[in-house]
Amino acid sequence: MAAKDVLGSRGEDLAAAALTEAGMLVIDRNWRCPQGEIDIVAIDGAETVFVEVKTRTSVAFGHPLEAITAQKLARLRRLAAAWCDAHPGDHDRIRIDAVAVIAPATGAPTIEHLTRVF
Repeated sequence: MAAKDVLGSRGEDLAAAALTEAGMLVIDRNWRCPQGEIDIVAIDGAETVFVEVKTRTSVAFGHPLEAITAQKLARLRRLAAAWCDAHPGDHDRIRIDAVAVIAPATGAPTIEHLTRVF
């Protein structure tokens, strides 16, 4: 596994743990379809939440959330619709969140969760 994949996987694990700690129920991870991938799908109360996770070792090349462009958000919205189609049920209330993880090689990671980014 490439170093960036290891970092990404670690970031997603940290994000999932933080979301669970915040009271959300993680119901799917790394869901793929021909259009792309959703990092995390969770339930928060009555809402189905689609979470994009961005992980960096530092902010030397910018904050992780800066990597989430308008195009990326539009694709996430399409992916959320595809996930809902593939998983019938009550998904009337959905939202898209973003989690930034700064995980240096040494020291504690920093996790920032933004709700309703789109």
